[in-house]
Amino acid sequence: MRGNPDNLRQAAARKSAAAQTRAEQGLREMIRTSQPITFRGLAQTANVSLDFLYRCTEIRQRVEQLRAQQQNHPPRAAVDPPDDSPSSVVRTLTTQLTELKQRHRNEVRALRQALETAQSENLELRRRLGPRQAAQPETS
Repeated sequence: MRGNPDNLRQAAARKSAAAQTRAEQGLREMIRTSQPITFRGLAQTANVSLDFLYRCTEIRQRVEQLRAQQQNHPPRAAVDPPDDSPSSVVRTLTTQLTELKQRHRNEVRALRQALETAQSENLELRRRLGPRQAAQPETS
């Protein structure tokens, strides 16, 4: 028989152990970040194949157990009410007030420019009409 079958078995065992370690780390990461535990999500996070996850009974049982726990206990973000703390409300209102002030300043600037334009046009029209009215005799 050619080659060394023992070396191949050892290499396969090392590869499997490394994949199992990555899968365990992936599960810890998914739990830490409150991601939903799924086989596909774990395969992507841990960079292992779905086939490996389904074949490895330890990991398969752990994924099924964690998934059942998540279904019984929804993530805290879904249970906790939205952040209505005073600082959050103040921040939101401050942001809205800043936006309103900026919009007001822009509107005032546009109105002032329009007023200046109208006044200059009015002055120009008065200059054109002024001498003509003075030259015409008044009728009483």
